[in-house]
Amino acid sequence: MRRRALLALAAITMTFAAFAGNVSASSSPGSITLYNGQHLELTQTEVSAFTRDTGISVNLRTNDGVVLADQILQEGHSSPADAYFTENSPELVNLSQHGLLARLPASLLREVPARYRSPHGTWVGVALRVSSLVYNPKLISRSQLPSSILDLAASRWKGRVAIAPLDSDFPPVVGAVIAAHGAKAAASWVDALRRNAVVYQDEESVVAAVNSGDVAVGVVNQYYWYRLRREVGAKSIRSALYYFPNGDPGSVVNISGAAVLRSSQHRADAERFLAFLVSRKGQELIGSGDDFEYPVRPGVAPNPQLPPLSKIAHASISALALGNDVPASEMILRAGFS
Repeated sequence: MRRRALLALAAITMTFAAFAGNVSASSSPGSITLYNGQHLELTQTEVSAFTRDTGISVNLRTNDGVVLADQILQEGHSSPADAYFTENSPELVNLSQHGLLARLPASLLREVPARYRSPHGTWVGVALRVSSLVYNPKLISRSQLPSSILDLAASRWKGRVAIAPLDSDFPPVVGAVIAAHGAKAAASWVDALRRNAVVYQDEESVVAAVNSGDVAVGVVNQYYWYRLRREVGAKSIRSALYYFPNGDPGSVVNISGAAVLRSSQHRADAERFLAFLVSRKGQELIGSGDDFEYPVRPGVAPNPQLPPLSKIAHASISALALGNDVPASEMILRAGFS
């Protein structure tokens, strides 16, 4: 699914944009309604396997996870959704802060390491991805790459770094910088990045631009590069991935997770769906597919094209420290990105 964040990112607790599609249909017995902000191909694979195993059908309503989170906020306890599945943890944190998510059974939560689930028990991680820098070796050598994402504020990067500031994957990176260095330093960094950056609509475009040599480097989640390689073939890849070392927030681990709504009229079936997502079978579907995210369940290997998470540099910032995206989104807009 091609995902585009909204111009009004900062308004997640109020209104972002009209919801694309009719969400008025309610679940019938033996079915649940899932608001899906994850990649559609992955979710369809999980849903098909779940329905085969349980006989429970899943009505999908798919859009950007931020849009769906705002939809739930507007609907409140009248939402027709039973479950919510999204790409980044800030949306889940936000909904939890508004009291719209149900507490999950302890048996379900225990399937996932504590660092990849809500400390309040209201959502559970399903998959992981890592922020990274894609670069073109013809334009810049690996030895010239920055040791920190903060270094991209330097004037030498003017016109050489690509970002997609309104893609919903970018605010968590800003949130990671806020968590690691404070709001003042983060705001200065975002302002400088605005002066330096070549702006693209989404991270797919960033990866493509770097690969074609239009720009030297770009900030993306790592799975976009692997998807481009799958699409064009290994022989046509002219770029490579770089992970910021020493726990730098530029390579923060982002948690894709799922929750059950407190207002769900089919909570037991919705919980069964979440339990399937974090079960060995559900997690192996992530590892054996070509979504190029990391399973959260210990002992389940990722796609063999991915290096083990333990073998790449990354920063583990808690979901609570990463926050709900609102300060990060406001910072992006104040810097003049639009």
